[in-house]
Amino acid sequence: MPLPQALGRARELELDLVEVADKASPPVCRIMDYGKYKYEAAQRTKESRKKSAHTSIKEMKYRPKIGTGDFDTKTKKVEGFLSEGHKVKVTIMFRGREVTHPELGRKILDNVAERVEEVGRVEVYPRLDGRNMVMVLGPEKKAKKPKPADATAGDAAPAEPV
Repeated sequence: MPLPQALGRARELELDLVEVADKASPPVCRIMDYGKYKYEAAQRTKESRKKSAHTSIKEMKYRPKIGTGDFDTKTKKVEGFLSEGHKVKVTIMFRGREVTHPELGRKILDNVAERVEEVGRVEVYPRLDGRNMVMVLGPEKKAKKPKPADATAGDAAPAEPV
């Protein structure tokens, strides 16, 4: 229908005339409540953002000459991050001439990956990046384990009368 007639009809219904396909010949328009349409579109985008997974990257820094206690503490922290669903960037920082022995850093990163293999997996394998060696671990996507049945319910013996 012609534009003036469409505008008149939209005004009668107290709605808006909205162009939905501008590339078409002739242009396609629809009579609708534009404010309601914008609100519903905003709600749909908000809902889709809510459903998307937000993973952040945590970083843990190690040194080639790290002690066993410090190594264990940092590795437990990495396990915690992975179990919470975060990605973890593990960095070995080389100082001075330590960079000439990248196998030391590689050994530490392999130990970290081995320790956290139940909760995470290697996403980016170790590589030398300037004076740092970097590896990225991601959380493991496993099916949730079923909860064990209540053990105390079946083990309780009936009381004997005395």
